[in-house]
Amino acid sequence: MLDRIARISQAHPIRVIIIALVLGAAALGIGTALVGSLSSGGFNDPASQAVLAQDAVVAATGASAVPSVVAIVDPGTPIASPTGQAAVADVVDTMKADPDVARVVGPVPGRAGLVSRNGDLATVVAYFGNIDDSQSQVAALRLHDELSRMDGVQVGGGWTAAAETSAIVGEDLIRAELIAFPLLFLLSLWVFRGLVAALLPPVMGALVIFGGFFFLGVSNQIFGVSVYALNLVTGLGLGLAIDYSLLIVSRYREEIARSGPGLDALTATLRTAGKSVIFSAITVGAALAGLMIFPQNFLFSMGLGGLMVALVAAVVAVGVLPAVLALLGNRINALAPRRWRARSEHADAVEESGGWYRLSRFVMRRPVAVALVSGAFMVLLALPALGIRFTTTDSNVLPATSAARQVDETLTVEFPDDRYSPIFAAITAPDTAAARTKIADWSKGVSALPNVETVQPARYLGGNTWQVDVYSKTPPLNQRSIDLVNAIDARAGPYPALIGGFTSLFVSQRTSLAAHLPWAVLVIVLVTLVALFAMTGSVILPIKAVMMNLLTLGATLGVLVLIFQDGRLEGLLQYTGVGAVDLTQPILIGALAFGLSTDYAVFLLSRIKELRDSGVGEHEAVAIGLQRTGRVVTAAALLFCIAMGAFATSRIIIIKELGLGTALAVALDATIVRALLVPSLMALLGKWNWWAPKPLRKLYERIGVREGP
Repeated sequence: MLDRIARISQAHPIRVIIIALVLGAAALGIGTALVGSLSSGGFNDPASQAVLAQDAVVAATGASAVPSVVAIVDPGTPIASPTGQAAVADVVDTMKADPDVARVVGPVPGRAGLVSRNGDLATVVAYFGNIDDSQSQVAALRLHDELSRMDGVQVGGGWTAAAETSAIVGEDLIRAELIAFPLLFLLSLWVFRGLVAALLPPVMGALVIFGGFFFLGVSNQIFGVSVYALNLVTGLGLGLAIDYSLLIVSRYREEIARSGPGLDALTATLRTAGKSVIFSAITVGAALAGLMIFPQNFLFSMGLGGLMVALVAAVVAVGVLPAVLALLGNRINALAPRRWRARSEHADAVEESGGWYRLSRFVMRRPVAVALVSGAFMVLLALPALGIRFTTTDSNVLPATSAARQVDETLTVEFPDDRYSPIFAAITAPDTAAARTKIADWSKGVSALPNVETVQPARYLGGNTWQVDVYSKTPPLNQRSIDLVNAIDARAGPYPALIGGFTSLFVSQRTSLAAHLPWAVLVIVLVTLVALFAMTGSVILPIKAVMMNLLTLGATLGVLVLIFQDGRLEGLLQYTGVGAVDLTQPILIGALAFGLSTDYAVFLLSRIKELRDSGVGEHEAVAIGLQRTGRVVTAAALLFCIAMGAFATSRIIIIKELGLGTALAVALDATIVRALLVPSLMALLGKWNWWAPKPLRKLYERIGVREGP
């Protein structure tokens, strides 16, 4: 197949390029239109107890079980005054007039609740009817626009935060691209030392992003996709396109330096680097597809987006880039100063005197010391991860200037009783006096539990559903509130009960992630083991790669804890720490780290195996392999760090965590792991690196992937 692609690319390069540009333009136009309705939710398991509790309330009342929009009213006078009451009434009337609002709750004169401790502020809460996520965001924006025009009214709440998140993600995405593309071009220019060659990785990256947007938009029409997947598709697509372009362009320049431009050089490039690219894309995509095991739409979307963009990157790198190379021929080195071209040609030709060759030889002369020191350094970085604490997505992911976050902070400070967002029990029972008595007795027992502020009388909602609201003395994500949810859930009642509310959503999310995590880890690890075995024929190298990947992940999480949990670099990264790391980030970054680490392992090990199979000695194959791939992998890692690290400029804290965490994982893997740990461990193990049991050796001889002709 690769030979055929080479022949088509060499024979019809202009035709292939025109088709690619037309498809890219169509993908951009269609994809941009389709991704406009992506959801900002999806962090909860639809089958979890907390979500089922909310569904039960919605089914019984036709209104959301949790607040949809929250307005804080500051009339400038006490709420109890006629002016204050009139201001509150205006907000209530505006909310009730909205067609998507099913229920409005405001302060009642003479009754406690929804009024601040000093009596100067009031909370009015709107509950949407049974509408989907996109309609809820539209309704929240509509209410925000109407209410914000009133003097002294601030608007927040869950769907307001979701709408703000969607808007900020789109704006930050554009800014990240504007930051990344110029830097990527300049770094490509430094790597390739030629204008024409330097333009290819960013151009291929743009095509991959266009294709990713198209498939993401189409998937959204089928599954409903999280808006956060846009960042992954953009960053990962750009990074993989650059990685693959670097590998193929570098190999092509080697081949034309050896035999001149033409079909032979292109065929040799695709048989070696092209094969590695296809293999790498399959392994990266499969590793990220492990996230699709999770029922949370956020992680499912990330896995789906990662799988699609990895495959698109391979198609562009193997299907489009060869046509460009065939068209350019020797002009791939055009528009380069003579001195730059000479240095580039020297770098392409040198094998046994380059810096990476000397480093590898230095490491392999002292394998024990290098392995111990570099391993200890990674373990030291990983130690803070032992104290990791988790949080979930709420208004704290938004910047401090966000209206939704400001409302949430005001509620926490000025409304300590938290009367707008209780823990609640959705109880299935008939509307009878006996049921009311039994539920009241159960509620009395709940009121005696630790950390309970108050328990509201049971309300019959209809459809054999009752609701009991329980207010905690501590904020929703405080450990004492979490313990209270577990205590209520464990308390046997007279009728079936589902526990809901924001705290219960966090508990259910944590339980669901823990239940599905072993299966996702199994898929990702198996993909890594199978992929590297199929590439190398070794059992030892895949196991060693998994261990290195775990070490990289641990070190990355340790640094994330130091930065985001402990609140370091707040000024530099422009965020406000919440004392924890988002619950989904270790899972997401773990999948990315495993996929990308395997990606770089394929690049290096395939070259070492190619040399070893051609008769080069054990240590010499490692040294030359590192020399031939070290510059490419390091450059690819730097470019990838820029592509993903640009998201550290996002105003959404979980996007900062994702961008910085992925960039850290790639940087550690391309430096400490690939440059020091891999050659030192390969030197220690020697020929045992390539060991496999006899049955597996026979299997590899039948199905194994081999470099070269």
